Amino acid sequence: MTDFRLPLGSLIESFVDYITDTFGFLFGFIRALFDGAYESVEFLLGAPPFWAIMLVLGVLAFGIRGWKFAVGTVVGLLVILGVDQWENAMDTLALVLVASVLAIVISVPVGILAAKSTLASNIIRPVLDFMQTMPAFVYLIPALILFRVGVVPGIVATIIFAMAPGVRLTELGIRSVDQEVVEAGQAFGASPWRILRQIQLPLATPTIMAGVNQVIMLSLSMVVISGMVGAGGLGAQVVASLNRIDIALGFEAGLAVVILAIFLDRITASLGSTDSTGFFGGLRRTLRARRATDAMASTAEPARAPQPVGEPARV
Repeated sequence: MTDFRLPLGSLIESFVDYITDTFGFLFGFIRALFDGAYESVEFLLGAPPFWAIMLVLGVLAFGIRGWKFAVGTVVGLLVILGVDQWENAMDTLALVLVASVLAIVISVPVGILAAKSTLASNIIRPVLDFMQTMPAFVYLIPALILFRVGVVPGIVATIIFAMAPGVRLTELGIRSVDQEVVEAGQAFGASPWRILRQIQLPLATPTIMAGVNQVIMLSLSMVVISGMVGAGGLGAQVVASLNRIDIALGFEAGLAVVILAIFLDRITASLGSTDSTGFFGGLRRTLRARRATDAMASTAEPARAPQPVGEPARV
């Protein structure tokens, strides 16, 4: 055996030290921004009484998927309240919402860029492969160094871990749009931005929403890992149950995570579906049918030129 060894770890450590010393002010600003966003969402979910949050989520579930899902949502939230995990569940929901929104805001434009440029796609694809195959725990090391212990390292690690499917499915959705439709828009003189906004994005919405669903699910899967760096919420409860080998606490916290996961999964899946069974889905189908009927009625009326007064109509 030789003593040859690639100093990759030392190079990365030196790079992180350089970034920390040079751009410390920037990471401080990002920490304050993410922390403020998390605390705002946490206040909105934690300050009202539990019954008000249940009512809002139940109405949302009824509007998107119907009364059966609304009843299941309320029952699930009552179970979370009954096992004394309500505050932790709201903290976790706030973390997931903030991290998911930031990941979606980043991933959708990057996916559009990858769909529009083959060069960008060839560069972005290996980066996404690296992000998805790297163990999630590895992201916590630089996140802890740059943002210190707290909820922000968990948000940053969650964004990095969860944004890859959003980029991939956004690119897939836009590339899957029928080129004949795009060419028809070009033939009518539509600009590339208008084609993207009015043709490609609407047709790719189901695929993009599938990516949004995956982003939210992966964000929720990072809850336990985020709890290891001081993020709190249900992840901290699971970590505490592991340290104390507390089966009861681990089961209750894990059950609360499952209930939140089912709620978020069904909501986002219905938003991307064209046949949603809820009130909002029925209203959307009614408006779509009315627009189609108006369009057919306008095309069915023949355009007739006005006849001069006193002149017989032409046969």
